[in-house]
Amino acid sequence: MKPLTKILSWLITLLLPVVIVLGVVRLIDTPWYLDFEYRTPGFPADMYGFSLQDRLKYAKITFAYVVNSSDISLLADLRFPPGQQTPEPSCQFMADCTHLYNDRELEHMVDVKNVMRVAMVVLAAGLAILFILAIWAWRRKWQESYLKGLERGGVLILVLFGLVVLFFLVAFNYSFVIFHELFFAAGTWTFLYSDTLIRLFPERFWQDTFVIGGGLSILLGIVVYFVARSVRRRASIQAR
Repeated sequence: MKPLTKILSWLITLLLPVVIVLGVVRLIDTPWYLDFEYRTPGFPADMYGFSLQDRLKYAKITFAYVVNSSDISLLADLRFPPGQQTPEPSCQFMADCTHLYNDRELEHMVDVKNVMRVAMVVLAAGLAILFILAIWAWRRKWQESYLKGLERGGVLILVLFGLVVLFFLVAFNYSFVIFHELFFAAGTWTFLYSDTLIRLFPERFWQDTFVIGGGLSILLGIVVYFVARSVRRRASIQAR
């Protein structure tokens, strides 16, 4: 294997987990996931009165904001249904308790959107690099090294995210804090139980999301591994 080809093969190995994980994140940030998650057995009801329909309505708008081109006014303009308002103690920190989200929640959602934008740029760049390298490998006849890189990437996903999911299952609260401290400034992502973000997305929501996201990443890694291995071996046999 030529030095450059070897380097590119390992680049593919390192890129694959990034692309798969960010792809799964984007897949989860869709209405279908909310429809699924809110209907899972034992999902906690909102202690302050949101119905399933309320949760789906506002959560879908919130999810849409994270990935569309709207500014924060999409969330800032949201109001509770007639007869409802922000419950205490959250209401005492708001000038108008009919607003769905308070200022701290809105600031956090701006941060979330910014992080998501960067993540999607990285995802697009990763996919583009893998695609360009695939064409280059086919034209320059180093497909075996390309496929070998995918195989190693699949194994890397299995090992890394298997450990990550296990860590989340064993120490979710600690893991959740670490995750947020990596991407958000301290003190900007903690909220009261009466705040809308917690009512829409309680701890159970994030526990399930981390496990499902990790599980999907591992599954896709396994699929890539076996497909790449099968194609590489078939090509090797035909070349003999």
